[in-house]
Amino acid sequence: MTPTTAIFNTPKLVKLHWSSSISHSPTQPSFPIRATSQSSNPNSNDDNNNKNKKKPRKTNKVSHTTKQLTKTVEKQPQPLSTAASPPVSLSLDDVNPVGLGRKSRQLFDEVWRKFSGLGQLSRTSRADDSEMDALLIREGPMCEFVIPGAQNTTVLVVGATSRIGRVLVRKLMLRGYTVKALVRKADEEVVNMLPRSVEISVGDVGDPATLAAAVEGCNKIIYCATARSSITADLVRVDHQGVRNLTKAFQDYNNKLAQLRAGKSSKSKLLLAKFKSEESLDGWQVRLGTYFEDVLASKFEAGMDAKFEFTETGQALFSGYVFTRGGYVDLSKKISLPLGSTLDRYEGLVLSVGGNGRSYVAILEAGPSADTTQSKLYFARFSTKVGFCRVRIPFSSFRPVKPDDPPLDPFLVHTLTIRFEPRRQRPGEGAAVAVQQDLRSFKLILEYIKALPTGQETDFVLVSCTGSAVEPSRREQVLKTKRAGEDSLRRSGLGYTIIRPGPLKEEPGGQRALVFDQGNRITQEISCADVADICVKALHDSTARNKSFDVCYEYVAEQGRELYELVAHLPDKANNYLAPALSVLEKNT
Repeated sequence: MTPTTAIFNTPKLVKLHWSSSISHSPTQPSFPIRATSQSSNPNSNDDNNNKNKKKPRKTNKVSHTTKQLTKTVEKQPQPLSTAASPPVSLSLDDVNPVGLGRKSRQLFDEVWRKFSGLGQLSRTSRADDSEMDALLIREGPMCEFVIPGAQNTTVLVVGATSRIGRVLVRKLMLRGYTVKALVRKADEEVVNMLPRSVEISVGDVGDPATLAAAVEGCNKIIYCATARSSITADLVRVDHQGVRNLTKAFQDYNNKLAQLRAGKSSKSKLLLAKFKSEESLDGWQVRLGTYFEDVLASKFEAGMDAKFEFTETGQALFSGYVFTRGGYVDLSKKISLPLGSTLDRYEGLVLSVGGNGRSYVAILEAGPSADTTQSKLYFARFSTKVGFCRVRIPFSSFRPVKPDDPPLDPFLVHTLTIRFEPRRQRPGEGAAVAVQQDLRSFKLILEYIKALPTGQETDFVLVSCTGSAVEPSRREQVLKTKRAGEDSLRRSGLGYTIIRPGPLKEEPGGQRALVFDQGNRITQEISCADVADICVKALHDSTARNKSFDVCYEYVAEQGRELYELVAHLPDKANNYLAPALSVLEKNT
């Protein structure tokens, strides 16, 4: 049998590394070892002078066959020191790959120092056997990839066996996170795909009853699961209902923790108004007004009218019409907050509404509540769809009515107004849209108005798709369910990051620059490893909170068809490329 070539070509390195293995286990298979050269022996001249007097020791030679190597080892006169501690039996699944790599570097540094005599080249120092065991067994992060705070963070990965999930789990472990994987079946095939240090939770995103145990103890969630078939029921169960069920289970768990602390979860929305009875309409006032007075036009127009009532079907309905040119109707109420609550701890409003798909203006009045004459007005436009929908309005989108007024301070907000005006109206979107619509009439059903909690970091990372890699025959259905899942995440009140990668490739990451964009214009590919790295970085990057974006490899567009501005950068020394890339993108999208 011809021996394989040794990995290291230095004789002394091999001698130091493998001598204990030969002496302890003569029956082990042979390793690629090179014989020690005579020039490395300082007494080689004396041996040559005494060649006729003394036979050379066979133990200084290593034969090139397994049979001769076994005989040589058996003739070894003395074993190595018996004071060494017995070897610890460790399997590859039990060791931390980072610790193993780091330990290998330490051993190589020491061997190289002894061989060259040039001094230690590394700052690392060799530990004793007990320290080595503690280093190899996963007891905590021990490398330069560790992210501050990762030791105290448990991440639930949904879709841990997917193309992105397999890479993602290992990246999280390398950075010191505690990883929990949600799988449908914990069979042998699935278990073998995940490292042994990953906690496995069995459950189904389509079954809310199985998700309570999965989210318990978790601080953040990364959702990279996707439906395995194009069947509509499967798409809805995983891509839409799965996201909705998991966000609700995560919110319930946070509320449970808050109750144990005798407080309220920082991720819970603040209820400002809920319309469930006629009493809930108390305090709301309807006002009519015009931006300018047109006496001549008012003689020929039918005017305007509006009302806010609780219908027999149990709905709070704000309806009416505005035929007067420059006219508008308002529905307003003074906000009453619970004791100890202020809107500066929240980042926006979310409205659950229904109707005929008109556009409205949300107006906030801010200033000293004791003297409303000093109040200032701020407005933000929002659109609805035919049927029911939820509308998210961040405080950052409110602009002062008077340009010279300062930006909105949510702490001073005391009155909320919803205004309808016939100008800037477009035909509504959604199901059952009539061909002919009178854009001067409106109907708005209000379910509730809540304030969205603020925060610095992302709570839920959702990996969606751009649809470029989906077959054209089922692309519309896939994108429809994906967007429905995204909308349910935005309405949940959790800090979110939605990533829409281009077609996925199985290749190493970090090789090419990335393009981040908003606008459904990306069609280029990207590696699974790069998508997994973006997920990890988004967990603690404040610029990624409440943002949705597309991402792909950098490419050169054809002349005259440039569709994007390159906003990404190659990683710097701190390996930070996400913050500068996302800082120019729009939030709450």
